[in-house]
Amino acid sequence: MAIVYIPASLAGLAGGRSTMEVEGSNVREVIDRLEQTCPGMRERLLDNGRLRTNISVAVDGEVSPLGLLERVSPQSEVHFVAAISGGMGSPGCCGRGRVERGGLRYGARSRA
Repeated sequence: MAIVYIPASLAGLAGGRSTMEVEGSNVREVIDRLEQTCPGMRERLLDNGRLRTNISVAVDGEVSPLGLLERVSPQSEVHFVAAISGGMGSPGCCGRGRVERGGLRYGARSRA
């Protein structure tokens, strides 16, 4: 089962857990399974069947433009990331970035 990292803002819905093992072949199925275990999770992640505009999803270290259709394997790590605006390289500024396994770290941009 994929490991889903629960954002701190949603941990209350997950009984205080920061990670959960969840089945699903894509992000939409993962959210559906989260909803079964943690009622209210879908509402906090989706708006009219789409990821909320302030939420990005990263699967295996990549923030995907496919969103809910992104494939998930049993070995995947799934992160729901609240978009942060105002900085270079933040998901809020360009909608994509890099997340390293085991943590939320967007690719650093060097300043020359």
